Amino acid sequence: MTKPVSEDIRFRMMRALEADPKLSQRDLARSLGISLGVVNYCLKGLIEKGQVKVGNFRASGNKLRYTYVLTPRGVLAKAKLTKAFLKRRMAEHDALIAEIEALKREIDSEVAGQGASKSIR
Repeated sequence: MTKPVSEDIRFRMMRALEADPKLSQRDLARSLGISLGVVNYCLKGLIEKGQVKVGNFRASGNKLRYTYVLTPRGVLAKAKLTKAFLKRRMAEHDALIAEIEALKREIDSEVAGQGASKSIR
């Protein structure tokens, strides 16, 4: 059984392809920090869903390479993934800010307990 590809990986891949449709699968894997197999698996899924269209072009002399272009359906899916990604990141940001403030209060109370007058800001 294969593990489903995370929304973050699909989002990052669609974003990278939108910026440069001529990226090779190997380049995508390298830039996203994931395996070539995961890139291939994810691309196949995006193609099957009609979110990415495959074209080809001549990279050099007699070598054909592929382009991966987001379809209108893919652009819509990417917009939804972007919204979900941003929502998750904002929640992580809010949690991080709360944790930082709690740590500052903890340090301030420890410093105050020792009679020192300095606090961390």
